[in-house]
Amino acid sequence: MSYFGNVQKIKYEGKESTNPLAFKFYNPDQVILGKTMREHLRFAVAYWHSFTANGSDPFGVGTAVRGWDRYTGMDLAKARVDACFELLNILDVDYFCFHDRDIAPEGANLQETNQNLDTIVAQIKDNMKSTGKKLLWNTANMFTNPRFVHGAATTSNADVFAYAAAQVKKALEHGKELGAENYVFWGGREGYETLLNTDMGLELDNLARFMHMAVDYAKEIGFDAQFLIEPKPKEPSKHQYDFDAATALAFLQKYDLLRHFKLNIEANHATLAGHTFEHELRVARLNGALGSIDANQGDMLLGWDTDEFPTDLYSTTLAMYEILQNEGGIGRGGVNFDAKVRRSSFETVDVIYAHIAGMDAFARGLQVAAKLIEDRVLENVIEQRYASFKTGIGADIVSGKADFRSLEAYALQNKPIVNESGRLELIKATLNQYLLNA
Repeated sequence: MSYFGNVQKIKYEGKESTNPLAFKFYNPDQVILGKTMREHLRFAVAYWHSFTANGSDPFGVGTAVRGWDRYTGMDLAKARVDACFELLNILDVDYFCFHDRDIAPEGANLQETNQNLDTIVAQIKDNMKSTGKKLLWNTANMFTNPRFVHGAATTSNADVFAYAAAQVKKALEHGKELGAENYVFWGGREGYETLLNTDMGLELDNLARFMHMAVDYAKEIGFDAQFLIEPKPKEPSKHQYDFDAATALAFLQKYDLLRHFKLNIEANHATLAGHTFEHELRVARLNGALGSIDANQGDMLLGWDTDEFPTDLYSTTLAMYEILQNEGGIGRGGVNFDAKVRRSSFETVDVIYAHIAGMDAFARGLQVAAKLIEDRVLENVIEQRYASFKTGIGADIVSGKADFRSLEAYALQNKPIVNESGRLELIKATLNQYLLNA
């Protein structure tokens, strides 16, 4: 049966098309900088937002109208698998992502929960085999159930720590079985509310112990996925331990985990941390840790994680600029739409419209970013701005020849200091030209 009204596979029709069920910019076979758009972008559908979420918010019940919701329990879980692969085929998207509790309901105990998961994983595996679709990444939901009220790997309760370890063990096994290319750790409740009752040192040490256990077990079972940590500054904890890219990298470096992990950067998490998406991508890239991205955007008038589908072309262009500059591009990662339709967009077809909008936004961002790189627009600006470090005293500074004595001697010559304009307005005007014409 069809859950999406027998919508046919979405095709590329070009920017002049008025067909709402067509791509205007995403042409999967278009070659840009030596790779096709499909290879550059590696789009993925997020299971939780597209098949599990119902449009509820803190002020109202769900509004989503979904054909699979007439089922309950395991029948509902099985119907969602069918809906997932139907949407992947309609969008011609190669990848999907899920939390363990997205795909199967919890049972009366851990054994029953694992049985439920095994049943659904087997169904997913069959669908992957028949369609050729792939798992970009999976992860464990260790934040919804009340047992995680004090955290999972950073909990104050050793029994909860043990349960979390068992849950991740199972998730790693399923990741291997399904051929996941990545495995994500998102510390949903890995943080604290107040230092008045928190042993921060123990919690961080335990978090590191947990990560090392995961690395060791993945190695033991031959699961060679890329491990990712996803930074987020707040929600639900006031103080999250993985606040932003820099904080996550510092944690990984301190606990000798940096060689095992890269970062999964989400746009809306970046803005919640007071950064831009491109800032977080740049920090990860400069440290060799840009692994994958969650594609969405936040509402700057709201102070929480709204997870809107990405349509801001400035953001997608600057994001793709960072990804194209990254060694190997997005690598084993991908562009996962960790995004949900608005509560007022409750019809099933809205899920398709939303993904088309996001895919087109990133495709256009890819086109513009590639043209900027080909024309060396930003590279030329930056090289000129820092030209003083290429010769003379600047070259001595960069090469390590200079010290305070030599720099003082140079400064005492009292040569006129002449700064040059940053030309920010001109640069933005140029970017506008590329967005409109590239």
